[in-house]
Amino acid sequence: MGNSDLRVSHLRDQTVRPGHGRKTLAHAGHVPTGRDAVLKEETFHAMLTLERRRAERSRKPFVLMLLDGHLIHENGSHAGVVETLISAVSEATRETDLVGWHEQGKVLAIIFTELNLEGTAPITEVLHSKMRKALQHNLDHKLVSKLAITAHLFPESWDNTGRSDRVADIKLYPELSEKTTRKHIPTVLKRGMDILGSGVLLLILSPLLALIALAIKLSSQGPVIFKQERLGQFGRSFKCLKFRTMYANNDPKIHREYVQNFIAGKAEKQEAGNGEPVVYKIKNDPRVTPIGKLLRKTSLDEFPQFWNVLRGDMSLVGPRPPVPYEFEVYDLWHRRRVLEVRPGVTGLWQVSGRSRTCFDDMVRLDLRYAQRWSLWLDLKILLATPRAVFTGEGAL
Repeated sequence: MGNSDLRVSHLRDQTVRPGHGRKTLAHAGHVPTGRDAVLKEETFHAMLTLERRRAERSRKPFVLMLLDGHLIHENGSHAGVVETLISAVSEATRETDLVGWHEQGKVLAIIFTELNLEGTAPITEVLHSKMRKALQHNLDHKLVSKLAITAHLFPESWDNTGRSDRVADIKLYPELSEKTTRKHIPTVLKRGMDILGSGVLLLILSPLLALIALAIKLSSQGPVIFKQERLGQFGRSFKCLKFRTMYANNDPKIHREYVQNFIAGKAEKQEAGNGEPVVYKIKNDPRVTPIGKLLRKTSLDEFPQFWNVLRGDMSLVGPRPPVPYEFEVYDLWHRRRVLEVRPGVTGLWQVSGRSRTCFDDMVRLDLRYAQRWSLWLDLKILLATPRAVFTGEGAL
């Protein structure tokens, strides 16, 4: 039995048993065991994370259904309602489905796996209808009316529609809010460091920024600042600011095709010379101005992003924020780099290889940062960034 199977077996054993758990809607009364056992909140969240990881590998979707009983709890209904509710849910689920608390004693959840998506109606609607009928058959209609039933499909349908309001369904990622809660003080300190650092840098660098703006204005037509839609944490859209390094009204097709090839592992590798590693980048991009080439080489074009940091769209340290057409061709596991942490001006990728790193390795670096994030790691990356920018070595 592999490590994953052992962990799953262990988690399945961590169920709510009679007399356990805090007194909420479920109270501390009898809860069925065996087939009808309900996973505790922490255990269920862990299982939900594992199911997402499996779906990323197998590409087999699942549905998370939530039965929100906050209204029942607020009205002070007796604990026996929960036993009846769990019994009704068991009739509408299979042995392969997971039942547990999304919010202990208040929001009951079911993970429906191994789904048949060949029907004409969306699977979420089919499951929603089936569950409501089962509840109406076993519970008082007034109680059923107080239950808010929602169905959440994973992977989410972030399609190629050009929408700018694509935001991750946070109900599918409860552990992210838990991580924020556990690291509340470090998170507050990180935000304080972002505000202080970006504010001071904008103030100190203002003469240099003014000179760069003047050079851009005098050398080519177009605005000084280039505003581009990027995706922040949870897929929220924002306008990322950069100094314009390209001629105005250029065709983005070159970059779109390059990004798609880069993510697919088909980007052209260029010899850096003198026995140095190959790099991944667009060769002789005709859209870039002479001033733009210098700004890109020194990363000076990124400095306006300190304003994004000050506004809260970005952090000083974090993954690079993707453009929408980049996200559209992400593999499922690639999406986690957008979800886990707020995007940054610099990051582990920038100081660990930059354009010498293939896309999959870049994502792995971003995920490693998200898993091991600390204020000390942020400071190490910030201190290593100037050397990475001016030498290109990117050694942390």
